[in-house]
Amino acid sequence: MGSVTIPIKEILNILSGCIASKESWETIILNYRLPKALTAVLVGSGLSISGLLMQTLFRNPLAGPFVLGISSGASLGVALLILGSGLFGGVFLSVGFSNWGLAIAASLGAFLVLSAVIITANRVRDTMSILIIGLMFGSLTSSVISVLSYFSSSEQIKQYVFWSFGSLGNLSWNELSVFSIIYALGIIGTFLIIKPLNSFLLGENYAKSLGINIKRSRNIILLITSLLTGVITAFAGPIAFIGLAVPHIAKLVFTTSNHKILLPATAIIGAIVLLICDLIAQLPTSEFTLPINAITSLFGAPIVIWLLVRKKKIYV
Repeated sequence: MGSVTIPIKEILNILSGCIASKESWETIILNYRLPKALTAVLVGSGLSISGLLMQTLFRNPLAGPFVLGISSGASLGVALLILGSGLFGGVFLSVGFSNWGLAIAASLGAFLVLSAVIITANRVRDTMSILIIGLMFGSLTSSVISVLSYFSSSEQIKQYVFWSFGSLGNLSWNELSVFSIIYALGIIGTFLIIKPLNSFLLGENYAKSLGINIKRSRNIILLITSLLTGVITAFAGPIAFIGLAVPHIAKLVFTTSNHKILLPATAIIGAIVLLICDLIAQLPTSEFTLPINAITSLFGAPIVIWLLVRKKKIYV
């Protein structure tokens, strides 16, 4: 669906490889709407699984995929490229207007914060200390972005703000291919650590009694979460609340804490939720598209508030 109304029969013909009545319809479906829908599926499921991993590791129902500061690191990379372009010269400014330039800058920023978090995680024994350190990294990068914004032009600030809104419709097939490969690596890694995830639910001492290597398992969880969160932020921008709200929805629907069920359930619900949010943001038959971040926040915030007020049992 979108600003141009295309009959369902024509959409099915295009997706099945048949020739459409209008060539423009085929271009819209294959080069814009289909990549956008696939991006929504990857982003929604990836953020939801990242949120589930963080809530399991920290045993905190309010932990999300961005608590490690990885998204803030990606935002800092983009801010340095866009807001700091005046310091780096015209070459960096021209690169900053390309999707690849933004993705590379965000990936480098996310990698730097990830490296700092992993190094710190190996120096502390308490898992909650990692959570606090991640939040401090997020605050630090936010303060640097604020300083850069203060010295930037209105045009640079506008471009950065538009990126921070998040977008699912800016990826080409080449960019989506790279995104999908990195996403697949993260998902495969997630399903290989189901046993450690289930054991973490009962505490680290119980996990040790089962023969789980706490430090290695913790590092793997942090690495997978950072990989998924970093690549999603790099290609789609920072998208809020999906990673925080969807794991709770899956737990309420399936009433289980077994990750063999929760992981696929969370991924599917996350994909569905973000597709619905994107559909609302698209405003069918309208030329306007609302920021996806605004819609996900409007959807996620009431759910989290409702969960806290109701105080229903949440499996963590």
